[in-house]
This record gives sequence, C-alpha cells and structure tokens, in this order.
Amino acid sequence: MTSAIGTLTKARALPQAAPGTITRRTHPLWFLLPAYALLLVFFVLPTAYQFVYAFTDWSGFKASINPVGVENLTQLASDGTLFRALRITVVYAVLVAIFQNAFGFGLAVLLERDTLVNRICRTFFVVPVLMSALAVGYVFQALLKGTGLLADTTWTIVVVALIHAWKWMGLAMLIYLAGLKTIPEDVLEAARIDGASRWRAFWAIRVPLLAPAVTFNVATALLGSMNGFDIVQATTGGGPARTTELLNIFIYRTFGQGLFAQATTMSLVLFLLVTLMAFPVIYLLRRREEVQ
Repeated sequence: MTSAIGTLTKARALPQAAPGTITRRTHPLWFLLPAYALLLVFFVLPTAYQFVYAFTDWSGFKASINPVGVENLTQLASDGTLFRALRITVVYAVLVAIFQNAFGFGLAVLLERDTLVNRICRTFFVVPVLMSALAVGYVFQALLKGTGLLADTTWTIVVVALIHAWKWMGLAMLIYLAGLKTIPEDVLEAARIDGASRWRAFWAIRVPLLAPAVTFNVATALLGSMNGFDIVQATTGGGPARTTELLNIFIYRTFGQGLFAQATTMSLVLFLLVTLMAFPVIYLLRRREEVQ
C-alpha cells in the first residue's frame, strides 16, 4: 500500500506535457533505413556502376574487363545506332505526352459533372491504368494484326504512341479532374458577373489554373515514355525495320547478345537523355505555374 502511494505521488510530481506534444523519444527516421538500403542497392549503385562499365570492354565473351575510354560511345555513334535510337525515343516521348494529355484533358472536361453515368465512365477509363502494360501490348498486337497499322515504317510509331497514351490517359484524366474540382467557384462567379461567357471563362480562368496538373501529367508522360519498353516490345518488338526500336529495346537486345559494355553505354545515354530533356521541361512548367 505504501509503495503504491509513493508511486502515485511520484507520478503526480512529474511535469505535465503540454497538450498536443509528444514526450516519448522516438526515432522515426530509423524506419526509413530499409527503404534507403533498397534504394542504394537497386538504384544508386547500378547508376554509379554504369558510369564505370560504359567505358570498359565488358562482355560475355571475355574473362577480364579492361578500360577502353569512349570507344563504345564512338562506335555506337559512328554506325548511326545511337542517333537513330535517340531520335525514335524522343519522337515517341513527345507523341505520348501530346496524346496522353490531350485525351486525359478532354475526358476530364467531358466527365467533370458528378452524374452516375460520368462516374461509371470514369471507372472504365481508369481500368487500363491498372492493367499490365505487356497485356495491353499483346491485346492490341492481336487486334491490329493483319491490318497493316503495325507494318508501316512511317505510322507505326504513332500507333504505338496512341496505345501507350490510351493505357495511361485515365491517370491524366483523374489529375485534370482533381485540378478542375479545386478551382474556386467564386472566381468563376466573378467572371460570369463581369460578363464573361462560359467558353471565355473556361480558357481564360480554368485552363490557366490547371498549370500544376499540366506539370504533373507532362512530367509523368515524358518520364514514362522515355523509359518505355513493354508496350512497344509486345506490339512491334522494335519493328518494322527497327523504326520503333526505343533505347530500352536496343539495350535489351544488346545485353542479350552479351555486349554488356555497349548496353551499359546506352543505359548511360538514356539516363542523360532523361536528365537533359525531362527536367528542363519540368522546370519551365513550374516557372509557368508561378507566372499564373
């Protein structure tokens, strides 16, 4: 009894913490260590090593690895392989970004009202986002087989870009819908009072206020398409006549041939392409947000 009273007295003597504060010492950053370890092993180290192996003669036909300088890069550039794959990848990324955002924005505007039919339609357009990209590619490959759309050396890349955009336009639609829903209603009401038509208010007020949504959708479309592989591999395999051979498809084929150093060099080029192309676009779009 005495010990219980003493314990109670000590507990009462302890300083009371202010409301809303946490007195227990915790170390939440420790919980991030497994994630950081995975990031280090599967991203940071491979990225660092590609800067090393890209300048060697590493292959499946040699027991030793020797430095060769920029020989791999000059060889790929001299036979036109590097520039062809770069051109195809950039064209594909631009087409996907245009199609994906155009379809997503159009769907968001059409399905903005919260009606039962619109909600059902939104669900149908989100379903492809949840599907496997390889499955989507094989389905369209079976549907378009024999039509000639996947055999034309000029228009096949456009068709594949449309398939890529079709798969991800549901995500773009959701982002644009979220942007449209967050526009203050009083701003639109003020525009209507000032005599602005519905069309004028849409382009002069609503579209500029969607700048953050545009930044996100363009960035994800560019990054996703420049790292594209599965849809193109499933539909065309890089053909016809290698006109849809993206950098990742070329890397896959080269690595499968045992030419590891050349494949690593192309991976380095892809990394630099994403850095030099996507991030400046994101920076310019963010600057546009500040202007708006």
